[in-house]
Amino acid sequence: MPATRTRPPTVADERTQLLGWFDLQRGVVRLKCEGLSDADAHRSLVPTSPLMTVAGVVSHLASTEDLWFREVLLGEPSELPGLRREDDDGDFRVDHLSLAEVLDRYEAACARSDAAIAGRSLDDTGSTALHSVGEASLRWMVHHMLEETARHAGHLDLLRELLDGETGYF
Repeated sequence: MPATRTRPPTVADERTQLLGWFDLQRGVVRLKCEGLSDADAHRSLVPTSPLMTVAGVVSHLASTEDLWFREVLLGEPSELPGLRREDDDGDFRVDHLSLAEVLDRYEAACARSDAAIAGRSLDDTGSTALHSVGEASLRWMVHHMLEETARHAGHLDLLRELLDGETGYF
């Protein structure tokens, strides 16, 4: 599903609504990055969470997309370069990448996720080959990623407002 800033139909099947809301939140993530300089995208604004930068949050979301839909659903290792899995916060450490590079990673991860989701039933379960999360349905994974993406879109909204006063949902 291509990224959108449109709400899903109010009357539709579960899959259409679930993936529609997920895609809307992905669109909000992209919106919050529009027009930012690399310096602003990497600026730390939260003293107690210095890794929570716009670029860091988007990188984390890319990693999380790969974690759930590539590694857990498909049982394939992620190929996102530069992520240090031995460091719990490694996916936030992207000072060496431009915002455009971080967004490219996010776009690629979302495309891989969409391909993994396509053609599978929401009742299908993932693999425990790389992660011992136990049995989780694709439905649960999408719900979890919808929650994860929406929560971090809210963080991005606040970061963007602190950076330049820009607000807005659509």
